[in-house]
Amino acid sequence: MIIGPLIRRVRNRAAWHTERDRYSPVGVAFHWTVAALVFFQLWWGWRTGRLPAGRDKFDAYDVHIQLGLLILVIVLLRMAWRVVVPGPDNDADKPGIESVLAHLTHFAFYGLLVGLPLTGWAMRSATALEIPMTLGGLAPWPHLPFHGFSIELRHAIEMWAERAHWAMVWSLGLLIVAHVGAALKHQFIDRDDVLPAMLPLLPHPDDARDGERTATGRPPRSRDPRAGG
Repeated sequence: MIIGPLIRRVRNRAAWHTERDRYSPVGVAFHWTVAALVFFQLWWGWRTGRLPAGRDKFDAYDVHIQLGLLILVIVLLRMAWRVVVPGPDNDADKPGIESVLAHLTHFAFYGLLVGLPLTGWAMRSATALEIPMTLGGLAPWPHLPFHGFSIELRHAIEMWAERAHWAMVWSLGLLIVAHVGAALKHQFIDRDDVLPAMLPLLPHPDDARDGERTATGRPPRSRDPRAGG
């Protein structure tokens, strides 16, 4: 009974931002928190792979798994938030191939950011059931239910999970390059509202337009992309 009114209240609060073609502060926090953790994970995983076998390498892998599980939880929470509070309609949503690619990239990011922790979780659960796991070093995390599997099957699961993990790491790296490149194109070539929507410190193109229109006595441009003007 209380969920419906709560969702409406959250949407009404977030609408102040989304109606101005910006993401809500919660959406912005989710985006940049995940981005920071992902960049750290990519560097930490590269560093860990180059450590000699020993306690330091084991501890480094443990940190990698803890943060991977934390990313999984944050990404799932972000997905739930996007269901409750959809993002704004901005210039990335204009009809055309760029909009299609933007949405495909969006879904690919979600798939990889869920798939990477899941494969890491599977690797640890398959061959190290005796080693406890934690969520970000803060709370216990269960292993996947591989206890009754044979040693051969568990080793096969680890092998396939590791291959999938590496494939997704490379895919994520390429996707990040494409995503950053597209954001820079929108900002410096198209000069539209895509990057300011996620970076509150950047001036929004509509702010200048609306200021000019107000100064000349004309009403501000409608922020509905389907409206004329």
